[in-house]
Amino acid sequence: MRHTLRDLTNAQWTILDALIPEPERRKDGRGRPWRGRREVLDGILFILRTGAPWVDLPDRYPPYQTCHRRFQQWVRSGVMKGILEVLALDLKLRGALDTREAFIDGALPRQKKVFKGWKNETRQRNQDHDSSRSQWSASGYLRRECYPSRG
Repeated sequence: MRHTLRDLTNAQWTILDALIPEPERRKDGRGRPWRGRREVLDGILFILRTGAPWVDLPDRYPPYQTCHRRFQQWVRSGVMKGILEVLALDLKLRGALDTREAFIDGALPRQKKVFKGWKNETRQRNQDHDSSRSQWSASGYLRRECYPSRG
């Protein structure tokens, strides 16, 4: 695999390698060999950095399905949280991140079907729930999970 300047450095990988468990092989020995954890993580970080759709992952990375599936597994197991915390700490120690003013936002507006009365129904639903907008975003997740004292 060809590494770019934006991919993980060897020093970063040395730290992250211990955080990412080796995938378990099937007991019956079937299936394809697992793609390398480092190349998959580089693909995931490309998507998180650029905001590109998974399907637009460049060919220098493993297939987008592999990266997406592993990303979902790592989020569920807490591995991704540890990776992001370590990378943020590395940036902070190098003076490249001021956490007092940094935030991560992965929210994308959803396209809604327009039909007669849509705006009134949406407005009423928001008023019923005493909220101007009920939208999940990665920034809220990261703020709560990675930096609990920050709210």
